[in-house]
Amino acid sequence: MSALGALLSRRPASGRTVGLRSQLALAVVCAGYAVGAAFGWGSPGVALFMGDFGLSIAALIAAVSCFLYARTGGSRFRPAWFLFSLSSAMAAGGNAVWGWYEVVLGRAVPTPSLADLFFLCFAPPAIVGLLVLAKRPVTRAGWVCLVLDAWLIGGSMLTLSWSLALAHTAHLVNTAGESVARAALSLAYPLLDIVLVSMVLALHFRRGNANRSAVHTAIAGLALTVLCDALFTAPLLRSAYESGQLLDAGWFAGSLILAYAPWGARRGQDNAVESLGPEPRAMSRPIAGSIAALTPYLAAAVCTLSILYNVVEGRRVDRVVVLTGCTVVLALVLRQAIMLLDNIALTQELAQKENHFRSLVQGSSDVIMIAEPTGRLRYVSPAAAGVYRREAEDLEGAELSSIIHPDDLGGVVHELRRFLAAPSREEPTTRIECRFRSGTGDWLHVESTVNRHQGGLLLNSRDVTERVRLQAQLQHNAEHDPLTDLPNRALFTARVGQALNGRRAGDPGTAVLFIDLDGFKAVNDSIGHQAGDELLVQAARRLLESVRTSDTAARLGGDEFAALIVGDGTHDQAAREDQVHEIAERLRLRLSQPYRIGAQEVRVAASIGVAFAESSSTPKDLMRNADLAMYRAKAGGKDRVELYAPQMQADVVRRSELAARVRTALRDGEFALLHQPVVHLASGVVAAVAAQARWRSAQGILFTPAEFLRVSEDSNRAAELSAWLLEEAVEQAADRSRAGHPVSVSVRVSAARLLDRTLPPGPVEALLARHGLPSGALMIEVADSDPRISFDELEQRLVALRRLGVRIALDGFGSGYAAVNALRRLPIDVLKLDRCLVEGVVESARLHKITSGLLRIAGDLGMQSVADGVDAPEQVRALRAMGCTHGQGMAFAGPLDEYRLRRTLIRGEYPVPGIGPTAQPVLAGGAIPLPSRPHDETPVPPT
Repeated sequence: MSALGALLSRRPASGRTVGLRSQLALAVVCAGYAVGAAFGWGSPGVALFMGDFGLSIAALIAAVSCFLYARTGGSRFRPAWFLFSLSSAMAAGGNAVWGWYEVVLGRAVPTPSLADLFFLCFAPPAIVGLLVLAKRPVTRAGWVCLVLDAWLIGGSMLTLSWSLALAHTAHLVNTAGESVARAALSLAYPLLDIVLVSMVLALHFRRGNANRSAVHTAIAGLALTVLCDALFTAPLLRSAYESGQLLDAGWFAGSLILAYAPWGARRGQDNAVESLGPEPRAMSRPIAGSIAALTPYLAAAVCTLSILYNVVEGRRVDRVVVLTGCTVVLALVLRQAIMLLDNIALTQELAQKENHFRSLVQGSSDVIMIAEPTGRLRYVSPAAAGVYRREAEDLEGAELSSIIHPDDLGGVVHELRRFLAAPSREEPTTRIECRFRSGTGDWLHVESTVNRHQGGLLLNSRDVTERVRLQAQLQHNAEHDPLTDLPNRALFTARVGQALNGRRAGDPGTAVLFIDLDGFKAVNDSIGHQAGDELLVQAARRLLESVRTSDTAARLGGDEFAALIVGDGTHDQAAREDQVHEIAERLRLRLSQPYRIGAQEVRVAASIGVAFAESSSTPKDLMRNADLAMYRAKAGGKDRVELYAPQMQADVVRRSELAARVRTALRDGEFALLHQPVVHLASGVVAAVAAQARWRSAQGILFTPAEFLRVSEDSNRAAELSAWLLEEAVEQAADRSRAGHPVSVSVRVSAARLLDRTLPPGPVEALLARHGLPSGALMIEVADSDPRISFDELEQRLVALRRLGVRIALDGFGSGYAAVNALRRLPIDVLKLDRCLVEGVVESARLHKITSGLLRIAGDLGMQSVADGVDAPEQVRALRAMGCTHGQGMAFAGPLDEYRLRRTLIRGEYPVPGIGPTAQPVLAGGAIPLPSRPHDETPVPPT
């Protein structure tokens, strides 16, 4: 029994105590009756009463007990207990009749009498009840063997009894000349007892497993009753028998034992149900099986001995003995023949099944191994040669631990011990996975299903090395970038979590670097995506070479990389920041070195954001902070390292709130469109108007573009705001034209919005046609300083717009990125000077020369020029003297609403200091002189 089963089997101690008390009470009652019978009960009357009515009461108790148990029980043995109840009732009736004659009437019991009828009816129900309790044969040969076994036992006992007593009894009956009824009655008792004893002995070794305790107890009670009956049939003892003697104690005890049998057995079954451990194996089972097999031969030996006894004593062998002995020998021969045939059939069936299972085991692709409790392999199937590349003979006799990987041995031993300690009914099998040593010395991943087998283990093993390898490959693919083989975002996040929660949790030296390659999109656009992939692979290799083995480099997606720098326990935060900053600078320089892609040399820069861990940091917070620092580095000019500061998060929150307010303002129509006049500096005539958006808050305040346009550029509402600005500007310009004020309007649009196809030529043409505005009355001011802008795409887009008649102005000239390149490649009609040049044109001689040179270049290229931010009369005179044609600013008027703008257009001009001769207002609707070349060519040939 397992340790768990042994422990749980101690629970029903109270039930065993109750059973012990019942058995003790039964023993005391039976012993008391035996003592009283041995001493004659003190008086003849009490002896007669206890010898007759006492036995009747005991038999009646047995009858009632068996009857009640049969009514409450639900098994198939209910008829047996009903029959035992009937048998006991017959015994109670017979003893009651004896008591009536001896105690009530005070005379001897006549022979034959009603008591004989009751006693004769005692054996048949008991015999049938034993048949019900017995284990039923499943074949016809089994039934025949059961009958033969019963006859072998009964015949041998009949032979022995006839030789010892029954022949003498029959002789006395014949000599006395008694009637046939009395003669039959004299022989009926011993013969029925012989039959009952035969059934008891024959069925004792054929009992079923169910109700075993009840069957044992019932057989014991019936055996005691039959023994007393056999003693009573002896002529010598029967002639001197009187009621109340010691022989009655045997009948009394047999009845009470039969009464106790079902209820005592029921308590034992309840206790067994409560126990969860496996059923203990009976130690006497082999002995009982041997006795059962020898019973027929013992019976034949008894029969033979009885005949030899008569021969040795010189008696004449009775015909009954000879006839019975012959039938016993014949039954033994028949039984032996049946058993021989049965054994031959079983042997053939066993050989067939053995061949069948041997074929299954030897032909299975799985390795089947049987291990002894000590761990030694007792059997290994031939499949080991194909799976383990080792012959089965080499493995047999080896220790199981010798072929298991040392790192896996502890887990395997723990699981096997737990499995063997668990109840087999709750956990019939278990599964283990470990590495086995193959014949080539390699370690194979093996999965085994383990079963219990005769105190040892039965292992059904299969090679799952390929499956484990595939799982590992899938796991690697799920956690690594397929292009660079660096950890991806998921694995990098997990590594950051381990660094924050591991043994160095809270180390302020732990840092995360976010890296973005500046100019990578231009590489993709210029030399192709395959070259871009090669650049990413080289950048990943450089990143991996630049970090320590304890750090983690990862690719987050696109051209974004990251690195986890694990802290070294340094408590000097300033020193640690300097160290990490130095690592980041070294990494920036390494990534910014030229890349050799095929025959070309490509350059990109790296913007790096650094964030240090804090005591309450989470992986999400730390990575977000590094990302914010990286975007701050890009916004600060790119190709630099930026450390995270809490103010960055506050700026993000503020910008997010402002973006949400802008989104709400767009939805609620809170934006207003103002126009600032563009004045011809030579005449003061309003040549055009520049559309400018203003945000009118709920309090009536108009916010300037600087307070919301930058937010809108970075938000998803940038395209919507640009579309709204263009739509309103064209619609109002068309209304003014129909009202008699045909003045052109300029709309500022970033190059990024143009390349995002927010202003494709088709919708612009449809917009002009819908509102009836001539295409020449619209001018697009292109403004951008982003070096990542592709001039090829921008040139194609602007050429398409010029084909529609839309004029193009270059806004912010003098402050942006690659201004000369823009002049060289883009189809520009108007050059708009930036405010920074205009503000110092009077005070600074240097700016005066720069501005004069730029205006001279514009004039040489045949472009009109517009100065933005002209706020003072001195600036007007200086710019006009330099050759600037137009200006806008507070020197003339600020942004005007529609009412004030129309009043200005009615007036038509502004006073200009030092006005000379009137010039043609070319921006007011006249055509700008362009070179006589197609619009798809650049205005100036490349230099």
